[in-house]
Amino acid sequence: MYIHEVYGNGKEMVTKIQKWGNSQGLRIARHILEEAHINVGDDVAVTVKDGVIILSPARPVRRKYDLRELVARIPTRYRGSETDWGKPVGREVW
Repeated sequence: MYIHEVYGNGKEMVTKIQKWGNSQGLRIARHILEEAHINVGDDVAVTVKDGVIILSPARPVRRKYDLRELVARIPTRYRGSETDWGKPVGREVW
């Protein structure tokens, strides 16, 4: 069984369904995953429409943050404070 999908920008990939243990799977090229904003380990939604298998991110696409950008957004007058969490419990050492 082969899955063949043509992407709007002309990128194309043909891959083969393979048996892995008691399951079946397929390998997807890195450039295809990057274009779909899917990373290794991400959850994907798998649906079928008119006999076509559709893979899509199962959640909103993660945004990569830049620590410098996040720190720059801290208000200049912000002053953090300590929080007293109470006495140690069990084997906690403070």
